[in-house]
Amino acid sequence: MARVDVHAHFVPEFYREALISAGQGRPDGIPAIPEWSEDAALRLMDQLDIETAVLSISSPGVHLGDPSAAIALSRRCNEEASRLKTRHSGRIGYFGCLPLPEIESSVAEAVRALDELDADGVVLLSNHRGAYLGDPRLDPLFEELNRRSAVVFLHPTSPCRPSGPLGYPAPLLEFMFDTTRSVVDLILSGRFDQLTDVRVVVPHAGAALPVLANRVELLAPIIGRPAQQPPKVVDALRKMYYDVAGAPVPHLLTALLQITDTSHLLYGSDFPFTPPVAVVRLAALLDETTALDDRARDALMSGNARTLLGAGAGAGRPPAAANALTNTAEAGRQDRAERSTA
Repeated sequence: MARVDVHAHFVPEFYREALISAGQGRPDGIPAIPEWSEDAALRLMDQLDIETAVLSISSPGVHLGDPSAAIALSRRCNEEASRLKTRHSGRIGYFGCLPLPEIESSVAEAVRALDELDADGVVLLSNHRGAYLGDPRLDPLFEELNRRSAVVFLHPTSPCRPSGPLGYPAPLLEFMFDTTRSVVDLILSGRFDQLTDVRVVVPHAGAALPVLANRVELLAPIIGRPAQQPPKVVDALRKMYYDVAGAPVPHLLTALLQITDTSHLLYGSDFPFTPPVAVVRLAALLDETTALDDRARDALMSGNARTLLGAGAGAGRPPAAANALTNTAEAGRQDRAERSTA
């Protein structure tokens, strides 16, 4: 079954070195930065019939404490991703990374990535050094992204103030909770209602949102200002997209389908932070689950991503810019043939 992978990461060597130099050799408490290479990524794509993988930088992002270094690192990561996209036309896309919370520089880099480097959208972390998605400091960035009808791919990171002393790596629990915090803040702040043209992709099958959506909507009038009409939380969630990276089968996917429909589901591998053996096993579970019929499964695996990313192709970019999903099947076959004979 052909797939389009919207939740795939890349770890170029210069980024690995930057993490280690900043004391982030075990980011978010995981044992080590996973190994990644261009060839390994393409081999896994071939194995799972992934026609296109949309790459992004994972947590902790590019801001490792030094603003100037963050700006330079974001530029270098986007240039490398653009090179990969050009080299593997149709097979590789990417979401540009930004040096948030450096606002002015992030706006400039978003414009550069989308207009000059042919990014397919941008990746935002669940919080950027404590700035969540409803933070008013992010207004200039979201205004620019809205003008460009950009796709915004969310990715969890560790909260600035860990919620407890349990000592588990953040991906186990805190990634899910921080995603939930950030999306709720995006909605309750009123910002999501203002983003009329931005398409938001929520990772990991919505994290805890499918379970907590009704509770948040119930309590929203209590925490809001009396003169304001509280946002409709469930209505907002229905407009978002959700990748199913991680382990959504059987429980989380069933819950997610209570707040959205199958036209808003996207495939994600989370490679290399999810090891290849687990990526293969999780893909098989999605292939076999009875929660989806064949039509819904096809939409999740590739159709919805083509619609989502194709709809934003060229927004804010030169007309000649080619979208990653143009002629993917033919480009993928040609790319695989060339590598197999190399």
